[in-house]
Amino acid sequence: MIDIVKVYTIQSCPWCAKVKKYLASKDVEFIELDIEKDPAARDACKKLTGMDYAVPVTTIDDETFVMDYDKDELDKLLCL
Repeated sequence: MIDIVKVYTIQSCPWCAKVKKYLASKDVEFIELDIEKDPAARDACKKLTGMDYAVPVTTIDDETFVMDYDKDELDKLLCL
């Protein structure tokens, strides 16, 4: 069973849009966290990845994550 899926994004990122569209096409519910608008989300994303403004980042457990739009890795992470 998958816990809450989080996608860290920024509005101007085309790869973020692709990840969100892909997850929606697979009927995966997710929470979008815009790191430009939400300082707590930015801090959480940096803690997770070790990088500033690295997006998109998709996680289900706040430990394991996929960066960028990598369908194979997303499928593995989400057991699709």
